[in-house]
Amino acid sequence: MPKQGGAPRQSGKLTRSLGLWAIVALGLGYMTPTVVFDTFGIVSEMTEGSVPMAYIVALVVMLFTAISYGKMTRAFPSAGSAYTYVRESIHPNVGFMVGWTSLMDYLLLPMVNALIIRLYMEQMFPDVPKEIFVIVYVIAVTAIVYFSMRGTSSVNGLLLTFAIVIIIVFIVMVSFQLMAGEGQGTLVSARPFVHEGLDMGMILAAATIVCFSFIGFDAITMYTEEAKDARIMPKAITLTVLLGGLIFLAAGYFAQLRFPDNTPFGEFTDDPLPQIGLIVGGQVFQTIFVTAGFVATMASGLASHASVSRMLLVMGRNNVIPRRFFGYISPKTHTPTWNIILVGVVSLAAMEFSLEIIASLINFGALIAFTFVNLTVIAHYAIRQGRRKTPGEIFTYIVMPGVGALLTGLLWVNLDNIALIGGVIWLAAGIIYLAVITKGFRTQPDAFDEAQPVTGFNKTVDEEAELAAIDGEPEDKR
Repeated sequence: MPKQGGAPRQSGKLTRSLGLWAIVALGLGYMTPTVVFDTFGIVSEMTEGSVPMAYIVALVVMLFTAISYGKMTRAFPSAGSAYTYVRESIHPNVGFMVGWTSLMDYLLLPMVNALIIRLYMEQMFPDVPKEIFVIVYVIAVTAIVYFSMRGTSSVNGLLLTFAIVIIIVFIVMVSFQLMAGEGQGTLVSARPFVHEGLDMGMILAAATIVCFSFIGFDAITMYTEEAKDARIMPKAITLTVLLGGLIFLAAGYFAQLRFPDNTPFGEFTDDPLPQIGLIVGGQVFQTIFVTAGFVATMASGLASHASVSRMLLVMGRNNVIPRRFFGYISPKTHTPTWNIILVGVVSLAAMEFSLEIIASLINFGALIAFTFVNLTVIAHYAIRQGRRKTPGEIFTYIVMPGVGALLTGLLWVNLDNIALIGGVIWLAAGIIYLAVITKGFRTQPDAFDEAQPVTGFNKTVDEEAELAAIDGEPEDKR
């Protein structure tokens, strides 16, 4: 937003350098393929041994939502997300609240990565206080992001390839063990999907947990302006969900056959990944398996920490939240240092919380955002553009997104009670804050441009003066 009476702000232009598979890889990397093993114990206990069934339900719901995201990227081809789509298609106040709930997800994602690392290390080094692992991890990630927010798709691709190769090795090793009579003693069984006493209510509740595995597929909408051709985005979003779902489904299926119940994990059902590695391949494979989980989680942790710091900065720059704190950029590191430190402080809460609770809290906001993205298709195409005259248009712009909204809503009401209570408190705080900044809902909340660059931009004289004013430092002394 240019300052009144000054030269218009100029910013760096995003380069269209990402092809279809580079964007899909970024999405898969953000989703962290090894997370299927982190939540395996929790979901297996909830479903009495039907982890793959929970993933099928979640995958179907996510596919409907991915299709709706694809439609909205066509309507708004600049980088954006649920906040942008709802703001432009439904109402700015509703858009603000969807953005507010998404902000909770962004803040908690770095914490959940710290929590997963803590659970790994607790099992590998049981005599070391858990607080040490969280503190060391959070300081390391915060420091890396503090000094540089840059990342490359090539590094992401290497980390993703390593994680997927280890998952394939795991499946091969488990296959030989199943043929040797371990676990279920068979490679083909319907037991992980359907069995006597299967409770669909528990499957739905478990699906809300495994939805956590898909968190991040929508993040690739932020790369729309960096895609070689923006028209590939709908396909990239759908492929990310489909491929990610297939990876989770295959890994979950073989893990469930090998471990029909949680007995082998003992007290480590909260995150059995290290125990799975140890039982399947001994200490050597456990080390490799944990390393795969560690690097995948670390990569996701860096990405999520940088992303939320970026989002807070852009919101601060546009006065959606207090500018002096959230809009601050360090003149030395050129990063939003206060935001980065704040996210690090929040992440320290990983010392106490459980993975199940944090995953449910994250899904609270995510499922609200997904529900509204489905509704924006109806609002934008069917209502605003009037594309509801033919059976094809009714199916495409009303029925499909309507089913997607119902399915995500169904998962939302099946969230854990603690997540619902915590989420409602966060939502209530957002409504109060919205009432304040809109003077009792009489004005519209300020918008923020999610595509606005936050590092590496070309500073004009006006930009330098503005940053100097924010920093509280005279411009001539910079």
